[in-house]
Amino acid sequence: MNELGTTKAPWHLWVLAILGLLWFAGGANDYVQTQMRNQDYLGMMAESVDVPLQTILDYYGDFPAWADAMWAIGVWGSVLGAILLLARSRFAFHSFIASIIGLIGTTIYTTTSDMPAALNTTFSLIFTIVIWITVIGFAFYARRMTAAGVLK
Repeated sequence: MNELGTTKAPWHLWVLAILGLLWFAGGANDYVQTQMRNQDYLGMMAESVDVPLQTILDYYGDFPAWADAMWAIGVWGSVLGAILLLARSRFAFHSFIASIIGLIGTTIYTTTSDMPAALNTTFSLIFTIVIWITVIGFAFYARRMTAAGVLK
């Protein structure tokens, strides 16, 4: 604690917040490119899983509004959470909880929707698990840093 009564931020806060922001910004880019129906971006995805671009456009175009909203909350909640970690705000935890809620909704939709088989791969399952672990990990970390007096 310094003379102002605040706890000094440990080095790992800065490293994790920056790495988290970069990771979550990747998800934000994916969300924006998909919502904008960027055919160059989605074409790369279609090519990587060997399906026609129209299959990708149709699948994401058919998302109901509630699933799009959950996806947005999940993505932007995590980006905001990383920014709030950098700002040393205790509200980072709340932002990551919002992200988890969005991730719950998105996961419910994607696991119950009629996803094309080419998109429903082991890689996509593993990637989803990594996203879950990352967001939950950041929520726990933000909670721990708040309890330690690092986030105010």
